[in-house]
Amino acid sequence: MGYVKVVKTSPYFSRFQVKYRRRREGKTDYRARLRLVKQDKNKYNSHKYRMVVRFSKKDITCQIVYATIAGDVCVCAAYSHELPKYGLSVGLTNYAAGYATGLLLARRVLTKFGLADTYKGCQEVDGEDYHVEEEDDAPRPFYCLLDTGLKRTSTGSKVFSALKGALDGGLDIPHNEKRFVGYEASEKALDAEVLRRYIFGGHVQEYMETMEEEEPEKYQSHFARYVEAGIEPDSIEDLFVSVHEKIRADPSHTKKERTVPAEKKNWNQIKSTYAERKERLKAKLEALAEANEDEEEESDE
Repeated sequence: MGYVKVVKTSPYFSRFQVKYRRRREGKTDYRARLRLVKQDKNKYNSHKYRMVVRFSKKDITCQIVYATIAGDVCVCAAYSHELPKYGLSVGLTNYAAGYATGLLLARRVLTKFGLADTYKGCQEVDGEDYHVEEEDDAPRPFYCLLDTGLKRTSTGSKVFSALKGALDGGLDIPHNEKRFVGYEASEKALDAEVLRRYIFGGHVQEYMETMEEEEPEKYQSHFARYVEAGIEPDSIEDLFVSVHEKIRADPSHTKKERTVPAEKKNWNQIKSTYAERKERLKAKLEALAEANEDEEEESDE
């Protein structure tokens, strides 16, 4: 056998540094986080806000967050499961729902900081790229950075639908139009009509019409919740227009009323008192004595 060099020796393991827990779990990209969180020292501990966007199988989460030594602090949040309040009960994870959730977050955080009337954003959505402009004799626009987490930032990703909604809502976020759906790399230009179609659910409408025409049975099962809600392909754009209007009219969060239950539930076994244990033992001994007496009577017979 040839010579084999021992690489991982005892000194190697004694000096091994364990990675951060969230890196071991594959949840946080610390290289990206460092660049999003690190603040200049001459800013004197002023907050560096991030717009955190996360997609799950059934929900979209958009939050305004800033970092502290003790941990991140969430200033404001919006979720796609809030959209039924504004009239959208189905398709809560598609591109159009991402735009609506980003718009809801923007209007909500601007209302919280008293900037909603100063910066109203893009009220007529045409798909064009929008940059909020600073108003004279007024506070500057709310500035934050987009935090996509581990999501791959490819062109047309749904993460940028939430970004577009926040931009049209009046937030100041550094961005480039190259990542929006509808951008053609060959022409180096954004097709605003394509982006507008996706914002108002036009791609869903087109798919519904095609499936309804070619496979009616599959349409009934695939879009069962749309059929149950009475949403036709032709009414999808009008639905999203009304959703955007309702979000701008009232972006506030309404807390659910929580009532105290009538009976308090206890899943843990209640500990018996000394008197109860004594009575239980006494009953067991009496039952045992009776059983012995019955056995003796049977044996005598």
